[in-house]
Amino acid sequence: MESIELVINKSRFIAYKFELKDLNEVEIVLKNLKTEHKNARHICYAYVYNREVVSEKCSDDKEPKGTAGYPILNVIKKKGLHNILVAVVRYFGGIKLGAGGLTRAYTKACSMVLDE
Repeated sequence: MESIELVINKSRFIAYKFELKDLNEVEIVLKNLKTEHKNARHICYAYVYNREVVSEKCSDDKEPKGTAGYPILNVIKKKGLHNILVAVVRYFGGIKLGAGGLTRAYTKACSMVLDE
């Protein structure tokens, strides 16, 4: 597991990268992150898993639709990665970023952790 932290307008974005050996790991990882970051406002994620069949999923976790999960998934796919989960934990800093700001923040956090 690798992670990076990014602060934008007082909101903390902590991105984690996990290599998946089994699709069942996704639920376990997300449960552990929710326990570890119980005061976080959002834990958004996306994964691409490819064994015999390609599975992919993303979640905005109550962020405005399409501003978090899909941008994360898009970065994973553009980099041609598979068997990977990226989760971004957000601690809200009190300043709304707007849809464009959220999309840029989640995209940047995902790109940074994948480039580690």
